[in-house]
Amino acid sequence: MAGLRLGPLLRYVDGPPSVPDPSAASSATVWIEATRPCAAEVRCADGAGGTARTFQVAGHHYALIPVTGLTAGTGTAYEVFLDGTRVWPPADSRFPPSVIRLPADGDGKDGDGGVLRVSFGSCRWAAPPAGESDPVGPDALHGLAARIAADPAAARPDVLLLLGDQVYADEVSDATRERIRARRGLAGPPGAEVADFEEYTWLYDESWGDPEVRWLLSTVPTCMVFDDHDVIDDWNTSAAWLADMRATPWWRERILSGLMSYWVYQHLGNLSPAELAADPLHAAVCAQPDGTDALRAFACRADADPASVRWSYRRDVGRTRLLMVDSRAARVLAEDGRAMLGPDETAWLRDQVLDGPGSYDHLLVGTSLPWLLPPLVHDAEAWNAALCRGERGARWARFGERLRRAADLEHWAAFPGSFAALAGLIAEAGTGPAAPASVLVLSGDVHHAYVAEPRWREGQGPDARVLQLTCSPVHNSIPLSIRVGFRFGWSAVARAVGRRLARHGRCAPAPVDWRKLGGPWFGNQLMSLELRGRAARLRLEQARGDDVLTTVSESDLTPGSP
Repeated sequence: MAGLRLGPLLRYVDGPPSVPDPSAASSATVWIEATRPCAAEVRCADGAGGTARTFQVAGHHYALIPVTGLTAGTGTAYEVFLDGTRVWPPADSRFPPSVIRLPADGDGKDGDGGVLRVSFGSCRWAAPPAGESDPVGPDALHGLAARIAADPAAARPDVLLLLGDQVYADEVSDATRERIRARRGLAGPPGAEVADFEEYTWLYDESWGDPEVRWLLSTVPTCMVFDDHDVIDDWNTSAAWLADMRATPWWRERILSGLMSYWVYQHLGNLSPAELAADPLHAAVCAQPDGTDALRAFACRADADPASVRWSYRRDVGRTRLLMVDSRAARVLAEDGRAMLGPDETAWLRDQVLDGPGSYDHLLVGTSLPWLLPPLVHDAEAWNAALCRGERGARWARFGERLRRAADLEHWAAFPGSFAALAGLIAEAGTGPAAPASVLVLSGDVHHAYVAEPRWREGQGPDARVLQLTCSPVHNSIPLSIRVGFRFGWSAVARAVGRRLARHGRCAPAPVDWRKLGGPWFGNQLMSLELRGRAARLRLEQARGDDVLTTVSESDLTPGSP
């Protein structure tokens, strides 16, 4: 009999129709991993549902089940069946029923139904098993799960954005380390890091099998994008870094397995049912008794020619547009053409931002790496990029490459042309009578949280409220020395040091300056946006003991607010 190994995860949910209609049917997708081939089915309490056959990759069995017949603005409990036998919720579940809730019309005219709630964060180590001490403190996702479970009818996120480092392939838990030791030993490379697809499945089992997180992900829709630790720290830092990694005997299997597992566990659920139905890779994998070869061939192509694959995607929910941007695999690494996004990806982003002027009130740009950093860090990264491309000669270039890797100098600031291009696109989208109320760049990675507001140096800035909202980690830690450095990075002295570095690197001025509006905040945390019409509010919550989320900051982001 087939069992449920992992999941269910509620992934895609439709937003309200463009012309609100209470009778309009919508859809969702539910991801599962089963223990054997089977027919997977979702049955909803209101009669909606869907079925899918599992597909096989490397001996594992998965399905992404399209659920149809749902109605925008409603919620319905659901169950999962495998070959006709109910496997979710478990008979002994201590949690409320898992529910598919679809946002209502987001025009802000119908009371609470017009509110869209978006929570986001990044960087989550798997929590240790119950009863074991947690070296990095309480998990913010545990806190969110506890709140929703305690009052299922209360407000909850309409979508949870996980902005990178969902798993740590290069920093495994003690339990995973012991599994690696038992399977292949630790003496050979890559040692106590995951080596292949099978070991990647262990990471997801550990991270998503946690009871609180498993239930949370079954009842709150998620959008995901990778960052470096989903593969390895510093992934795609530079062309020289990539050449060094490709020269190692273990890298090829690691990168192919990382891309394959990301497609299965994260990327598939980012697609709408229509996109899923039109996806040739999904069709190819599902059409074969074993889809491993088809998926591996895709991963080989994605590794050899990153421009041939798009991991970025778009979601429109009512009057809010979300663009999740791949800022890892889409990079151009050659020093003479270095860019965060290649030409095709840049064109795609521009098309999505400018599509349908006036059709959205809020633009959310999700990118795992912050666009706006503390000014000293920004200037240091721009200076380092100038050294690496030879502005100060070969000796400085060699020093710059060593420093880039040691200090992780590879955010948007380390790609000055891409930084400026994003600033220009935001200004263009945010200006004029059709401009949205806000353009919000949502990021993680840096293991602390802050809010920053840019000011355009030349001419009038955009009409929209533009902010960098950074929130990390969900469950991780940061050394005291780095905390001190990030605090110092915003100071007047740090700005002066940064300007000196920029002059030494002969760096062109950035098109924007920016100020910190809030933070830095340190701890395991989540940010949440509440979007109603053209108004927006932001809340930052930190995880405290006993699975409690405590609000530490709340602010109005509506244009004209302080």
